[in-house]
Amino acid sequence: MASLYLSAIQTNFSGARQMNILQIDSSVLGDNSVSRNLTASIVADLVAANPGANVTVRDLDRDAPAHLGNHLLPVLGGPKDGLNAEQQAELDRTETFLAEFLAADVLVIGAPQYNFGIPSQLKAWIDRVAQAGRSFRYTANGPEGLARARAIVVSSRGGVRQDDAALDLHEITMDAVLRFLGITDIQFVRAHGLAMGPEAREAGLNKARTEIAALNDAVRAAA
Repeated sequence: MASLYLSAIQTNFSGARQMNILQIDSSVLGDNSVSRNLTASIVADLVAANPGANVTVRDLDRDAPAHLGNHLLPVLGGPKDGLNAEQQAELDRTETFLAEFLAADVLVIGAPQYNFGIPSQLKAWIDRVAQAGRSFRYTANGPEGLARARAIVVSSRGGVRQDDAALDLHEITMDAVLRFLGITDIQFVRAHGLAMGPEAREAGLNKARTEIAALNDAVRAAA
């Protein structure tokens, strides 16, 4: 499945318009972050396979969007008249986030697990791009997502699965949100067991590297 995924990305953009890649990083560990290193690796491979691709990187730790509060409600869904300077700045940032999201052909999202869920910075970004009438709409048949990107989600966590995916709420959240917004072509690259000692950490990293290598092999075979 993984090998077919990037192969399809390469095929669809051979000789076509430039690919738009949006890389989202949310780890708070900086250069020590596994998810950041893996998202960067995936994006580098995508660019190598698609020369001229446009890459936008959003670092949600270094440039964190404000979390939802009463002062932000007008920015996200209310009237836009009478905004104060802070609200106007947040509206401008929100519009930038949304434009980047809707323009993306491929999303590469680093989603580490923090206390069972996604980082709050990543949730704040989701709150900006999940807008009725913009990235999804309500219809007589229920909500319809309006985004059309593919997604590669780097899932990192300190432990390993204990009972299927019940504790992987970060993955469940990302899968549900992306599908709600119209993105159904989703691939997970997993680096788990990172806090369970050197051997488990290396095993988790090797698994992720193997998955990424499989994607690269498929791209080279399709070239």
